[in-house]
Amino acid sequence: MSEDTLNLLDLANKFLASLEEPFVGRHEEALVIALSLITGEHVVLIGEPGTAKSAMARRSADLLEAKYFKYLLTKFTEPSELFGPLDIAGLRRGIYKRITKNKLPEAEIAFLDEIFNANSAVLNSILSIMQERILYDGYNEIKVPLWTLMGASNRIPEEPELEALYDRFLFRHNVRPVDEEHWEGLLNASWDIEKGVYMQASKIMDISNVKALNSLLFKVDINNIKSKLLRMFMILNEKGLQLSDRRKGKILKAIAAHALLEKRYQATESDLIVLKYTVPKNIEDFEKIGTILMEELKTKDRVMRELEEITNNIKTSRRSLQQMQSFDPRLLEIYKNLKAAKSKVQNLVQDVEDEEIRKKAEELNDMIESLSQEIMIKLNM
Repeated sequence: MSEDTLNLLDLANKFLASLEEPFVGRHEEALVIALSLITGEHVVLIGEPGTAKSAMARRSADLLEAKYFKYLLTKFTEPSELFGPLDIAGLRRGIYKRITKNKLPEAEIAFLDEIFNANSAVLNSILSIMQERILYDGYNEIKVPLWTLMGASNRIPEEPELEALYDRFLFRHNVRPVDEEHWEGLLNASWDIEKGVYMQASKIMDISNVKALNSLLFKVDINNIKSKLLRMFMILNEKGLQLSDRRKGKILKAIAAHALLEKRYQATESDLIVLKYTVPKNIEDFEKIGTILMEELKTKDRVMRELEEITNNIKTSRRSLQQMQSFDPRLLEIYKNLKAAKSKVQNLVQDVEDEEIRKKAEELNDMIESLSQEIMIKLNM
């Protein structure tokens, strides 16, 4: 990678860190917003009020100094509230146009709260803006600069007329209240927010940088994970998680974006974690996909869990070894098990770049080596 590219990827990671900084326990939310921006796709955050959805959208725009539009939708929302009022003076001259200043047609990043309350009067216009970046208004076609639309809702739509809108969101994330272990940090962060510590978000990069990141997507080599991805599609289908052809294709962009955030031009199995944010449709799906990924991919949680299991087995072997005499036939069996454990550790951490996992694996290898030496001494080898 060139120095300019590395600097750009550094900016992306700095943006991600700064986005989540004021929000305790919101790394996944920050990640899914960053992925939506890099891919130029849309994201919907689903969860109860008070879970920082709008605050994170606002901060992402501030960190980019992007043109931002925010609105709370109701079933009574009129087109003029989103797209601007009609120009009355123009109408008198026989010209039909809207005054779009500070409205959705001028936004680069938009946040629509309770987006599934959209009525038919605005629904089709929102759809065309999301898909084509064009507002069809009367006889006019207005090209809009919208890069990413962020939606929020406390529910998943069940109405057939909203299916097309919901499908336009490549990224979907279920936002839950933070866990009990984060409550103290939440209180401290909330106090800082109330004091105004994070009131002014310093610009990290701008939309031109985001577009430059987007142009790097197709430099990412995804060939070596295609077979695993196809297998995942089959597994998901068997579990009742069907994906449209369009969504299957767009997931490749999400995979490439995740690789870029890891500063790689080579996609690895770990990048398939984006399935967690692109596959779910119903609330139940979010938990289901998490379980499937834990079982099928080298996710951090899974790898750490398996390394911990190996650690416990080695500790058990060490206690057994202390009770054995030299030339005990069970020593060779333990020695073989240690060699197998070492091989398993190597396979687990292969292509994994997480520093915490690497450190854990190194500690585990040291334990295996130390115990192997003890066995060799007992065997006089």
